[in-house]
Amino acid sequence: MKPRHSHLPADCRAVSDVLARVGDKWSVLVVTRLGDGPKRFNELKRSIGGISQRMLTLTLRGLERDGLVTRTVFPTIPPRVDYALTPLGRDLLQPVSALGAWAIRNQAKIARAREAFDGAPRPAALGASA
Repeated sequence: MKPRHSHLPADCRAVSDVLARVGDKWSVLVVTRLGDGPKRFNELKRSIGGISQRMLTLTLRGLERDGLVTRTVFPTIPPRVDYALTPLGRDLLQPVSALGAWAIRNQAKIARAREAFDGAPRPAALGASA
């Protein structure tokens, strides 16, 4: 009997590849910050606590490569560079924002579950001797 939902390995790799980008914590934060409109690099860096200049650069490049963010250079002195969401990036904004809201809403429940799990006695591994 054939399974109802067959997944090709190529499909799984494609989903995994996309989720690796959009599920990365820095990508999520950059996308949500750009949801309000275009921002300059330092403006983004200041609004995302804890991100290094290198990590922000790598994240923006990855998002640009994946078609989620545009980089616009203005020929001023000094040069001005703005980052903005593309239509594809705007489409991503809704599910990413929903996930962020869910995380905030359930933060305390998850913390309690972790405490309970970490404090619970663990059964001995099968085949382990005392």
